Amino acid sequence: MKHVKIEIFIPREDSRKLIDKINEAGYLKEENYDYCYAETYVLGHFRPIEGANPYIGSLNKIEEVQESKLEFRIRREDLEETMRIIKENHPYEVPVINVIELIDLD
Repeated sequence: MKHVKIEIFIPREDSRKLIDKINEAGYLKEENYDYCYAETYVLGHFRPIEGANPYIGSLNKIEEVQESKLEFRIRREDLEETMRIIKENHPYEVPVINVIELIDLD
């Protein structure tokens, strides 16, 4: 079974809502456990420029936001649906989502 790791950066106050949606779809399950993910607190930085419609901040001002980096693995076959859930429930106009191929040793 092929897996990928997903990393998502999201405002801390929005992380649980997103995790709940992904878990409700069954994608955070590992055998007899669900809600299998890690959360690291980070300080995100960005500056909205011309054409942006920022969820947080204002144009041409560098912002610092307390964010969560959410990490979990899913089956490769569930990637498309998981990405749809993330994009529908992430508050940022342009969310940072990293997808990393994993080597399965099983």
